[in-house]
Amino acid sequence: MYMRWQIKILEFKLLRKNYFTFHFMEWTKDKFKISTDKTLLNFEAVHHYLSKESYWAKNISETKIRTACANSLCFGLYEDKKQVGLARLITDYATFAYLCDVYVLPEYQRNGLGKWLMNCVMAHPDLQTLRRWILATKDAQGLYQYSGFEPLKNPDRHMEYRNEKVFDREWLVE
Repeated sequence: MYMRWQIKILEFKLLRKNYFTFHFMEWTKDKFKISTDKTLLNFEAVHHYLSKESYWAKNISETKIRTACANSLCFGLYEDKKQVGLARLITDYATFAYLCDVYVLPEYQRNGLGKWLMNCVMAHPDLQTLRRWILATKDAQGLYQYSGFEPLKNPDRHMEYRNEKVFDREWLVE
């Protein structure tokens, strides 16, 4: 296997008596690193890409991105300290995950970084017992098929509620 990963554990003291453990993982490959450490995320860079370059989150606010990342498992892709990609996973860690906000900056594409990012997401030990993963994509089916994703077997069983105005600044004032 060409990737090296490690688990880092940090303990935080809450309310002077209660403790919880936060762990994150890192993988390295040449000059690149993938980490689930949210303190490394460059929210300005993520916001710029998602709000200006992506087709799925145009006009999203940085506040929304920060909230989304705070409540998700995030895989940041870095060249040295520069944020060059991201994958965000919404999960209950027991049965289900929704993969979203996956990107690699255009100038870093076609170098295998997208496949490596997906390999790291799929290899995360806390996700190995999930029964179902889903995602939505307009143009990256090949990348996700490489990781084992396939079209819905029963699309007639799936429904969605869409609020198309949610990132419209006139409709929503933050």
